[in-house]
Amino acid sequence: MAQFDLYRNPNSDSNAFIPYLLDVQADLLNVLATRVVIPLYTSDAIPKPILHLNPVLEVNGERFVLSAAELAGVSTSALGESITNLQSFRDEIIAALDFVFTGT
Repeated sequence: MAQFDLYRNPNSDSNAFIPYLLDVQADLLNVLATRVVIPLYTSDAIPKPILHLNPVLEVNGERFVLSAAELAGVSTSALGESITNLQSFRDEIIAALDFVFTGT
């Protein structure tokens, strides 16, 4: 598991509108049994993302909205296999997390 790895949302109650979970936890903490993740919503579910808080990320040609304010800890066993890595969006992801914690 690596920071910015992307996983399919295993929760059947929410995966229609939150298809992915993005791992934002530092690789240094790989020894933990949990990972800190942020949900990626379909663009239909969040049609007007909030600037700085909800960056729009592209996955396989589709646009998804990161909901940085909805951080969660998830068991590593629940995440399954990573489907890709979104390191290319690092600046946008870190800026959204900064906005959550500092408001700037």
